[in-house]
Amino acid sequence: MTTAIASATPTAPGTTLLNVWQRLAEQFPQHIALRDPHVQPVFEITYSKLFQQVQTLASGLQALGIRPGDRVALIADNSPRWLMADLATMFTGAVNVPRSAIADPEELGYILRHSGSTTLIVQDLKTLKRIQSDVRALGIERVLLLSDEEQTEVLNFSQWLQKGRDHGFEAPRLERSQLATIIYTSGTSGRPKGVMLSHGNLMHQVENLHVIVQPQPGDRVLTILPTWHSYERACEYFLLSRACTLVYTNPRFIKQDFKQEAPHFLVAVPRIWETVYDGIQRQFNEKSALMQRIIRGLIRLSERYVLAGRVARNQSILHYGASPSERLRARLQHLLLLPLHKLGDLLIYKKVRQALGPNFQHAISGGGSLPAYLDLFYEVVGISILNGYGLTETSPVLCARRPEWNVRGTAGPPLPGTEFRILDPETRQPLPQGEKGLITARGPQVMMGYYNNPEATAKVLTADGWFDTGDLGWLTPDGQLVITGRAKDTIVLSNGENIEPQPLEDVCLQCPYISQIVVVGQDQKKLAALIYPNLEALQAWATEQGIPTAEPEWLASPQVRSLILEELRTRIQQRPGYRPDDQIGDFRFLPEPLSVENGLMTQTLKIKRNPVAERYAHLLKELYPA
Repeated sequence: MTTAIASATPTAPGTTLLNVWQRLAEQFPQHIALRDPHVQPVFEITYSKLFQQVQTLASGLQALGIRPGDRVALIADNSPRWLMADLATMFTGAVNVPRSAIADPEELGYILRHSGSTTLIVQDLKTLKRIQSDVRALGIERVLLLSDEEQTEVLNFSQWLQKGRDHGFEAPRLERSQLATIIYTSGTSGRPKGVMLSHGNLMHQVENLHVIVQPQPGDRVLTILPTWHSYERACEYFLLSRACTLVYTNPRFIKQDFKQEAPHFLVAVPRIWETVYDGIQRQFNEKSALMQRIIRGLIRLSERYVLAGRVARNQSILHYGASPSERLRARLQHLLLLPLHKLGDLLIYKKVRQALGPNFQHAISGGGSLPAYLDLFYEVVGISILNGYGLTETSPVLCARRPEWNVRGTAGPPLPGTEFRILDPETRQPLPQGEKGLITARGPQVMMGYYNNPEATAKVLTADGWFDTGDLGWLTPDGQLVITGRAKDTIVLSNGENIEPQPLEDVCLQCPYISQIVVVGQDQKKLAALIYPNLEALQAWATEQGIPTAEPEWLASPQVRSLILEELRTRIQQRPGYRPDDQIGDFRFLPEPLSVENGLMTQTLKIKRNPVAERYAHLLKELYPA
């Protein structure tokens, strides 16, 4: 049996977020809890004041008749008031049902109906208008705004606070086994399912994420991800429990916020690190031709230095079990390349790190696989990225890398109290250590089940608590989890070969001319791809080649087509473990980027493969004519 488990952390019986915030308000009353530098005036609130406001909001909910177990929909996006409303609902013992304000109105209506929400907390009147017909049809009478806009029969934020001041908070008895929230999965296909998380599920994250990072009171953390999503939400709960200051940012301001706010940590998804990487590459490309050659040459040498160091330390997932002589040779190569790596650090890498501010310690990455080229690049420049893994159904973190043993290419060892077991996808029998199979997990963070959906729950959760993640991977000899693909995303070619698209997409994204890529080919003879190009880089190349880019047909020119096909072929062939079936035989350019706004990416920036295939069925017909 292949199992990995970490020892559990002792916890105080019955501790909930309410107890945590009572302690924070007493011990760190004047510490800044939340800061938003992008509103006027700049918003800041201390731990004492924040707890008082949350209690007042909770009192207001009680005054409106909300009782433990009631479902309260929270349709809004990142803001300090979101966090206040979130905590206020849970402090009353109610069950909140969070979702983004920009989600599709049809999806929001489904969530309201399916969850049985009797109260709605909504971002503003504009958001309310988008779902007004469902609110009326469901007879939801209690509607509260997070804005200060005024409308009859709706309480705005100020009025909500006043109602709470007039009532007085009555703290309920909260149990860790009690349902705290229902988070509807973003879903890459089909109807979203309501993941039921208990107070104990959430507290497991608060009490155990310290094995990854150890923030100190007053440390600043940039928050950029959707707060309603379990990944950002759990990390915020943990960081706030350590008396950190959350600083709200967004893609527009993140570059300046690294400098002006000088954060110690950032919680992000791989797409954020891809964007940072692309920005760095653009700066490199603005240098003179000679300087570009020097930069690229030093980076290649540093990559050899880093890769040799991994083998020498036995931290290379491609070289586990390397002989003592192999590790000795790697150590010698590592030492020989050290002076050149230090030169690269002096000329290049130090400046890259400075862009993240003087205090930056670690980046926590989750919500998707971190491509190998990003892992390598950030190790070269000396930026610590602690990659982790989990799902909404696991609250979400199951495992994560540690600063003291940051094995690149892995998702790290399990959190305390967490077990992994790797099963044969067909027989469901445990596999020997090192073999790839279906990842199953068990621990205190695993969900209670899917709300009002026992059939779906039974498909993924066994009677003894093992959760089927739907992901494929294997365990290293020292218990690190390596993710290799998504079982449901597996492409089966007509010759019976199984292909994991994610690793191929990751390596193709290293191409400077590709911004986004979706590998396709289910039941076909060969793979193909849908690509949104990096227009800026591609236009620069076309100009150098003398190809006119003013014409609408230039992307379809034979030269551009040959360039992309050659890039795909070369990068895939250079990938470790290359097989001929991995080759992408053809491609089509997408007319627009995939995004949350057009419904082709989830809130955590994962591609929704089925909706992409449906929307661009005409391109797939071109790739695979009948």
